[in-house]
Amino acid sequence: MREVNYLTDKSQDSEKLLSFKEQILRDLEEANEQLLKIEKEYDLPDRSIETPSSLKEEEEATPPPKVEESASAPKEEPAEPVKATPAVEEKSELTKPAPKEPSQEPVEESLSRSSRNQRQQKQKKQNKIAKRIVRTVVSLLLIVIVATGIFAVTYIHSAVKPMDKNATEFVTVEIPAGSSNREIGAILEKKGLVKNGQFFNYYTKFKNYSNFKSGYFNLQKSMDLETIIQKLQEEGTKTPQAPVLGKVTIPEGYTIDQIATAITADVSTKKAGKTPFKKEDFLKAVQDDAFIEKMVAKYPKLLANLPSKDSGVRYRLEGYLFPATYNYGKDTTVKEMIDQMLAAMDQNLSPYYETLESKNINVNEVLTLASLVEKEGATDQDRKDIASVFYNRLNQDMPLQSNIAILYAEGKLGQKTTLKEDATIDTELDSPYNIYKNTGLMPGPVDNPGVSAIEAAVNPSKTDYLYFVANVENGEVFFAKTYEEHNKNVEEHVNSKLTQASSN
Repeated sequence: MREVNYLTDKSQDSEKLLSFKEQILRDLEEANEQLLKIEKEYDLPDRSIETPSSLKEEEEATPPPKVEESASAPKEEPAEPVKATPAVEEKSELTKPAPKEPSQEPVEESLSRSSRNQRQQKQKKQNKIAKRIVRTVVSLLLIVIVATGIFAVTYIHSAVKPMDKNATEFVTVEIPAGSSNREIGAILEKKGLVKNGQFFNYYTKFKNYSNFKSGYFNLQKSMDLETIIQKLQEEGTKTPQAPVLGKVTIPEGYTIDQIATAITADVSTKKAGKTPFKKEDFLKAVQDDAFIEKMVAKYPKLLANLPSKDSGVRYRLEGYLFPATYNYGKDTTVKEMIDQMLAAMDQNLSPYYETLESKNINVNEVLTLASLVEKEGATDQDRKDIASVFYNRLNQDMPLQSNIAILYAEGKLGQKTTLKEDATIDTELDSPYNIYKNTGLMPGPVDNPGVSAIEAAVNPSKTDYLYFVANVENGEVFFAKTYEEHNKNVEEHVNSKLTQASSN
């Protein structure tokens, strides 16, 4: 009877061990799959769990369990070889080694490559988003820069304009001595004359404006920033004064006819405007006998020797109106403007009154001579030398022979004349101003001289000159003691130039 061999306890233990290892491998694979899912979801680095090599090696090294025989032949008789039975074949199948699990490397490599592709696609997407963000930020920055520039230009434009272009009232401002640009700006802002005091500070420093004066100033909200700056660079008053509406300027050597036109122009701003004065009113006032007598009483030293009405003068006050810049207010009249000019001449002549008395020269004579010197000379020294020529000729009872007086008699003084007209002047003109025919001075001045010409007339140079002539091209004056020397100068510096001009 054949005995059937069964698995021993040892072989059963081996089979249990093999099943346990397979279970571990399966658990590791499941864990690895879970880990890959987490990596894909959160974009984490690849951290797949590999099957421990020790387990794989142990699995490969574990031999299949052997089947032990449970029965043997009787010891007394040698046993014959026993053929394998179906039971034995079944046992050998049971003890055959378990098939190896497929390798994890191809799966891991595929998962890793897929993960890299996903990361690359995600990186590209992130790069696109980053570029879009950068473009948006740059665009916003450009918009901010442009908007800031527009705001700055608009603000500057509004800050330099008048606070109220329709305002007519004056605002009195006191600027203390030594005030900085920032402090002046704060004062102006407080008075409502500028939009921002700090802007005034930056603007004046950027434009390099300085030389601001101290004192009291009358300003208006209708003034733009440039006008306010210009006003503050002029002298302020020590005490508050009536508001100034504008200014008129009388240049040195102007005649009364020219002054009548000059007072119609307001020079207080860069854009010259019109004053409330009219030329006709001015000319009427300077010929008003009642007004003149009032001025004589007010300025006795200045007008003590004023020409009489029948002396042949065109205007009795010609030469007595001091050339300067004058302020006028809202209620200033033409006569008040004339009064200011007479007051200024009286003030400038005050230092000379005693000298004139000691030299036995009156104010009218000095101003008459100074009016010729004003037009004939260009420099202080030339004027003193020219004044000496006139005095030398007066002392020798020689005619003064100045074209200036004849041009005044013709009504052309102050107008442009050609060299030919000046050279061919009518020396036979019947007029008290024809000092080619008449000796001595004219009955009165022919223009209103300035301080330099007055100084030359009061204190002339001491020379022996009797003649002078000016170069018609550059104005240089050449003096001579004799008529022959004078003719030579005239031929060289006048006639030859006239001939060249005619030929050209």
